[in-house]
Amino acid sequence: MNKKPKLASAFITNKKMKNVLILGASGAIAQHTIEKLQEDDNIHLTLFARSANKIKPFENPSTQIVEGDVLNKKDLDEALKDQDIVYANLSGPMESLAKTIVEEMEGSQVDRLVFVTSLGIYNEIPGKFGEWNDRMIGSALKTYRKAADIIEASNLDYTIVRPAWLQNDDEVDYETTQKGENFKGTEVSRKSVGAYIADIIQHPEKDSKASVGVNKPGTAGDKPSFY
Repeated sequence: MNKKPKLASAFITNKKMKNVLILGASGAIAQHTIEKLQEDDNIHLTLFARSANKIKPFENPSTQIVEGDVLNKKDLDEALKDQDIVYANLSGPMESLAKTIVEEMEGSQVDRLVFVTSLGIYNEIPGKFGEWNDRMIGSALKTYRKAADIIEASNLDYTIVRPAWLQNDDEVDYETTQKGENFKGTEVSRKSVGAYIADIIQHPEKDSKASVGVNKPGTAGDKPSFY
């Protein structure tokens, strides 16, 4: 007798399937991550954004789209159901966003979080580039640091991602540094950061409880090449 075909809902119940919630799915880095993860048959994606328009083309039987506001706890709680991993790539009130995500994830017993902040939050950039970075985004770094502190103090299994200055080259070329090490390089492609995040999602044991800088090798200097 022929077996009945599996329904789309099987993606949620299949034990081998990773259910991944992407918050801020309309962002450029997130879209590179989505493209990479959609190549993996063992991943079911929930794309969460304020507007579905930019991410509608990604919808398929293994990718669903949810409109909502991360700061609306009802929206976030609903999206967190049955998830294994959360990837947050957000802008705005970072401290409030981090606090809400941590509280709702802990309440929902979802443990693994990948959260994007910024280079420079630990004063980890040496020399003239560090001085330039502070002049350019020093005020924003305070709220990114507060977000990182909230996540690091949580019970979650987190990876905080600190990208260099972002450019749009069609390449995957990156290296990483850990918290406590000097940041390397000045820039990195959005596609590279998306590839790194996809790798963490596919191998969630990597860079666990870590804050990771991501840059393109060979880009050391006083500022990014496009400035």
